Amino acid sequence: MPDPMTVASGISAAGAILSAWQLHRRAQRAEAEIELLQAELEAERHAASHDPLTGLPNRRAFYRLAATLLTDAAGKPLIAVVLDLDDFKQVNDRYGHAAGDQVLVSVAQRLAAFAGDNLVARLGGDEFAGLLTTPTVDRRWIEHATRRLCEALAAPIPLGTRTVRVTASVGLAPVHGPAQLTEALCRADTAMYQAKSVGAARPARQLVESARLADYY
Repeated sequence: MPDPMTVASGISAAGAILSAWQLHRRAQRAEAEIELLQAELEAERHAASHDPLTGLPNRRAFYRLAATLLTDAAGKPLIAVVLDLDDFKQVNDRYGHAAGDQVLVSVAQRLAAFAGDNLVARLGGDEFAGLLTTPTVDRRWIEHATRRLCEALAAPIPLGTRTVRVTASVGLAPVHGPAQLTEALCRADTAMYQAKSVGAARPARQLVESARLADYY
């Protein structure tokens, strides 16, 4: 006949093992729930600070990140960039809003590729901005950078079995200090609208741009 003390001891040990296993399972579930909540919180933070279409930082995030970059720039020259697509409404009207969205995504990707590790953002609609670290801020460099960016943006954009071409008006302006970001963006914005008005004042140039916008293959 089994010793009652031995049986009781075995039952107690089994109960302790079961209790420990249950506690371990509860701890695992709690850790999984915490990880899920953290992931959801991070996703919410990302959604609040990024454009859902292009994945670029939005306007609010751009100003916050730019302020940090300006504080940590350590004397490096910085250039503010503002760009706006020309006659973007024609894309939506001619090809549909899905095509317009694809154009915006392509423009965002090309701007990000041009900027490299620098900050770029979609401010809203077809307006984008950036803050670039540069080797210099002389006029020749700014003109060269503006031309390169415009050429990159004007390359054909594939849309299924067709392609479209869009042009952009671009403005660049040096940022002279952490407190001068808003002023630099205003100057870049003014330069961008001057470029747009110069294009509008050239009928032949506008005709060519409109034809490129409508081309598809």
